[in-house]
Amino acid sequence: MALVRGKPFGGRTLPWADPVVQDMLSRITDTAHTLARWQTDSTRPDLDAARHTVHKALEVEETSETLYRDLLTIERAAGSNTAIRRTAARIQQMARTYDITLEDTTEHTITLVLSSKPAPTGAHTMQV
Repeated sequence: MALVRGKPFGGRTLPWADPVVQDMLSRITDTAHTLARWQTDSTRPDLDAARHTVHKALEVEETSETLYRDLLTIERAAGSNTAIRRTAARIQQMARTYDITLEDTTEHTITLVLSSKPAPTGAHTMQV
């Protein structure tokens, strides 16, 4: 993730590059998701590293529901209710801005992490 420095091609719209940009965004998202899960699910979780990984990827692909779900999972594992509420609000704002209907999985994750139920043992392994 250290190699990711902003949006591909500086965010410029180059019609010939659309397929390349989409491939790059998919790879960045997939890599960030995998790293965040490894960092969160390990026997010695590094939630700060996982959080940093997801934030870095969201700078590039701000509409990735997978990354937002990862972030909600990380914040739940960290017990950070303020960050959970902030992330949920950010997801909802993103959906309004881009006129996106959130996936059922995302809606379920938001409902779950906003519930007053304490995180179960092994919360960092919550499947989303």
